[in-house]
Amino acid sequence: MTFLDMLRTAERQNGSMLCVGLDPDPARFPAQWRGDASKIYDFCAAMVDATADLAMAFKPQIAYFAAHRAEEQLERLIAHMRRAAPHVPVILDAKRGDIGSTAEQYAIEAFERYGADAVTLSPFMGFDSVQPYLKYHGKGAFLLCRTSNPGGDDLQNQRLSSIGGSPLLYEHVARLAQGPWNLNGQLGLVVGATYPAEIERVRSVAPTLPLLIPGVGAQGGDAVATVKAGWRGVALAAGGFETAAPIIVNSSRAILYASGGADFAQAARQEAMRTRDVLEAARQQA
Repeated sequence: MTFLDMLRTAERQNGSMLCVGLDPDPARFPAQWRGDASKIYDFCAAMVDATADLAMAFKPQIAYFAAHRAEEQLERLIAHMRRAAPHVPVILDAKRGDIGSTAEQYAIEAFERYGADAVTLSPFMGFDSVQPYLKYHGKGAFLLCRTSNPGGDDLQNQRLSSIGGSPLLYEHVARLAQGPWNLNGQLGLVVGATYPAEIERVRSVAPTLPLLIPGVGAQGGDAVATVKAGWRGVALAAGGFETAAPIIVNSSRAILYASGGADFAQAARQEAMRTRDVLEAARQQA
């Protein structure tokens, strides 16, 4: 199955648009593990087990593992995901962006070492920094487009007067991803939930691409506004939906750290279920 096949299967099977972000910070672990980086795998595996039937995707953020020399734990974690939730795709949140020869090595890291189904990339060194990832047929690559951080305005929201129509930079990235860069239908875009009007603009420019939307939860993004801005689909007679282009709405800290006690996994499950249900209710109204 390709990444998109897995994404749509998980969406249908789990009735979900929720991506569970895995950003393990040992300083915030439950009391019995607090401060112990050797428990990163145990903590994240518990999150996977608690949300395997609720998630559309899992998104481990590589920096949270590498900072604690826990890359081996990340390998074990992704192997555990394959056993516990084989239908749920894994998006490695790495935000890589480098010249072609180095990008080839990063692609090996993402897809061969870790076995991820998709990876996040920075597109600002141009297509030759993206192309090595597209050689892995069936894998996905999400390009940073309009991110949820306030500093995104510094570059992404600037107008390109030298290009016909004078698009904003993030609009130009969306057009490239929808068009000439998307050689094998593998590209998606990262668009922050804190900017719903701009999610809608990206969707209009890139109507068929999957959108990875972080920022719901601790960053304050509005789940309902996010779905209305980005999701496009038609209702089916059986009461389900046919998705024209998926949206993957990420929540990390609000789920991971819903409780600091012994009930941390159950609390995470409850928060994930709540968020999934809010997203699904918004889809019913979209």
